[in-house]
Amino acid sequence: MTSKKMVLHFSQENWNKPIVYKLVKEFNLSFNILKANVLPKQDSFLVLELSGPKADFARGMEYLAKSGIRIEPIEKEIIREEPKCIHCGACTAVCPTGSLAINRKTMEVIFDSSKCSACELCIKACPPRAMESRIV
Repeated sequence: MTSKKMVLHFSQENWNKPIVYKLVKEFNLSFNILKANVLPKQDSFLVLELSGPKADFARGMEYLAKSGIRIEPIEKEIIREEPKCIHCGACTAVCPTGSLAINRKTMEVIFDSSKCSACELCIKACPPRAMESRIV
């Protein structure tokens, strides 16, 4: 099984084609959309985590390339240095994917890295610099 986070860049020519649908139906892949900006007849992008059997995944990547989709792998991940975090919640206000949230019972910031799109907005917002990115 292969799973990768990536950005798919759509052009003005292919923004309205059923690209992701075909990844599911024809290549047995599953996806989780982390962020999207798709506008009619404009360059657009889709940040997603794509998963599936290794051979199907490779075939799906070939299909994307042949369809004119530019693929940008996300080669970094966001981590939180727990001892630095003061649980101020500043990062939760800017997180577009909901990977950072406040536990209302404990008033602590919870970080679910599986939802993270590595946009780095939390890094800029974090006063004690507890959020960091690293190359994977």
